[in-house]
Amino acid sequence: MNTVRFYGHTPPVAGDEPTLGRLIVVEGTDGVGRSTQIAMLQEWLEAEGYAVLVTGLRRSELASSGIDRAMRGNTLDALTLNLFYATDFWDRLEKSIIPAMRSGMVALIDRYIYSIIARARVRGVPPRWLNDVFEFAVVPDRVLFLDVDVEHLLPRVLAVRQLDHWESGDDFLGGTDLYENFIRYQSALIDEFRELAKEHNFVTVDARGSVSEVFQALQAEVREAVKGMGE
Repeated sequence: MNTVRFYGHTPPVAGDEPTLGRLIVVEGTDGVGRSTQIAMLQEWLEAEGYAVLVTGLRRSELASSGIDRAMRGNTLDALTLNLFYATDFWDRLEKSIIPAMRSGMVALIDRYIYSIIARARVRGVPPRWLNDVFEFAVVPDRVLFLDVDVEHLLPRVLAVRQLDHWESGDDFLGGTDLYENFIRYQSALIDEFRELAKEHNFVTVDARGSVSEVFQALQAEVREAVKGMGE
């Protein structure tokens, strides 16, 4: 059994019960291949006999639709938008993630607080303020960071969609060249992820390889993380 640990104060709703499950996070910027890898990890884990919960940013019933509306209208400043994200995260933590872990499931998370923090830091939100806001987050058993440089990321993004407003940091960079903004923003975002990897001991996985190569690297880490479950 594991004891659930938090980055700051333990929320009252969390209690002090031990947990049978695991919390595994897959992080990385948009277009790096997170969704594909998480789907493969879920299928493999379930075939191995584990019950799996998959969730990610903007998936709470309480806040997700409001965040989507705010982003479409670009109506909120950075601090307010991050409080919105904190609400979304808390709702999923309380109603889905912690209950899943307590029931012995693997909670497989597509982006955690680190994506929110990286995006906010790039936009000038003070790191200390962000740490205070998200101190109620559970410390994961593994954070798997899919690391890629912009030169490899750009062709992947363009292969499936056009560059968009938020992926290119167009909300705060200004200028009219979406391509240049994408390069600037994603380069800064990747740098922030690499700093967070040092701060929080992420397992960094080179995402420049094939889907199969990346999956094998992630699979090895997840296999180690779930070792001993149920004992």
